[in-house]
Amino acid sequence: MLKQFEAHFKDLGYTEPTAIQTAVYEPLAGDQNVLGLAPTGSGKTVAFTLPALANLLPGDGTQLIVLEPSQELAIQTSRVMRDWAKLLDLKVVALTGGANVKRQTERLKKRPEVIVGTPGRVLNLVSDRKLKLHLVSLLIVDEADDLLTGDTLDTVRSIAQDMPADVQLGFFSATDTPILHELEQWFGQSVTRIDVRQEDNTQGVVRHGLLQVGMGKRDQMLKRMLAIPNFRALVFFKQANTLRQTATRFYHEHMSAASLTSDLRQVQREKALQDFRLGRTRLLLTTDVAARGLDIPKLPAVINYDLPTSVNEYVHRVGRTGRMGEPGQVISLGDDHDLRDLKKLLKETDYDLVPLYFSGRTLTTEKPVAVTPKAASTATSSDDATAKTPKIAGKSAVAGNKPAGKASAPHAKQEPNPSKKKKHKNRHTKNKGMRKKWRDRDAQQ
Repeated sequence: MLKQFEAHFKDLGYTEPTAIQTAVYEPLAGDQNVLGLAPTGSGKTVAFTLPALANLLPGDGTQLIVLEPSQELAIQTSRVMRDWAKLLDLKVVALTGGANVKRQTERLKKRPEVIVGTPGRVLNLVSDRKLKLHLVSLLIVDEADDLLTGDTLDTVRSIAQDMPADVQLGFFSATDTPILHELEQWFGQSVTRIDVRQEDNTQGVVRHGLLQVGMGKRDQMLKRMLAIPNFRALVFFKQANTLRQTATRFYHEHMSAASLTSDLRQVQREKALQDFRLGRTRLLLTTDVAARGLDIPKLPAVINYDLPTSVNEYVHRVGRTGRMGEPGQVISLGDDHDLRDLKKLLKETDYDLVPLYFSGRTLTTEKPVAVTPKAASTATSSDDATAKTPKIAGKSAVAGNKPAGKASAPHAKQEPNPSKKKKHKNRHTKNKGMRKKWRDRDAQQ
């Protein structure tokens, strides 16, 4: 590691490199093609940043391309790399879809050494001859298990083909997929595989809970969770329509929530993510666009509003919490059938799924006990009985009986006999009684 990097490493509060950072530094710095596999939150961005920047020459044009699957992750990675690049007087530019193309083109005229972007926007600028790749010496494909699928695979290969034939390749992922075993076939170069998933110890204790909630009551459950002190969560939806309905409802009810979806403008997406990171909003509603790579420091919880349909989806979603030694909680919502399916999906993994219950203002693993009425015990003490007996003129009385040896007070209220139905006295009945009393008094005179 360069001396500038060592000093900055300590300034950031790091004591030692993580397993993936140690394992890939020498191979990447030594011009080897590398596939790095490490858990979410284990510092993969810094793992490829330090050796990649160490080989760049300031002022020599674009020499490093980093591809990311989403705008948010590209912006986040560019910020991390820019923090280290300034130590070597290197420039980093982010190229993402949804941003102003003319502004990005102007930035390219300054000949940045590092480009971090989404594949679609990078290829568009290459096709328009706004971005030239003839000097690129290293291509990093982050979240490779996601980027090397479907049409995106063809886009990534097209970008690589516009680079020199001997360009160095780096692939990084938290999960292993079949295509990661076929990299030589797709890119024409052998790749050294470095897997530290079993050695890494950066993850904190993350509890995985199952909360039985029907679809119609999930919004109400989210509201109840906001009553938990200091609770914040990233909430994952499967369908954007469902997300929009929930977001609209929460907006009108002034709930502390924001949405992060692919149809929002980049400025809106950045604001939603920034507000959530700073604690201004407590729920961030999103689809799987935010499941990959996003670093949200000390995120307490992840909520699966809609359950994932693959193990990889679950791994990347839950990887947003419990990062860098922090504790975390995963809450998967669903009916009994949904939760059974999730258990089957994850039965081959090491995740320990336990039932959760919402009691008072807390989530607990203890099932609440229903309180049922109990028959009164015949062994009740006399003191308790006296305490529950109504008082009349300072003396206790049982309904229908008078205390022995005492005349009842002339205006004392008598307890009604529970066996008799209480008559409703209205004003007419009362006046009728008064009229009879007056007639009797006149007759006596």
